[in-house]
Amino acid sequence: MTLAEITAQFVKTAEKVPSLGKSIKFVFDEGIVHIDLTGEQSVVTNEDKAADCTITTSMETLDGVRKGEINAMMAVMSGKVKIKGDMGLALQLPSLIA
Repeated sequence: MTLAEITAQFVKTAEKVPSLGKSIKFVFDEGIVHIDLTGEQSVVTNEDKAADCTITTSMETLDGVRKGEINAMMAVMSGKVKIKGDMGLALQLPSLIA
């Protein structure tokens, strides 16, 4: 997957997610995806902005988690996924990346 493909996927799924009053930032080697869920409508950009929760991982790992090939908790425990900030928000991510 490319950064553009992942960004487009997040745009589609974020439209269905209710406002959580928070923002999430994904950091990949290829770039950033920032998802702002503070307003009535979600805003997905590739801007490097502050976020309530920052998730650092590879596109391959994210794709594996999305497809159910990689267990998200094991990915965190093994260091393939690093989470900084609001852990409660991170736990809500499966609905966003599905």
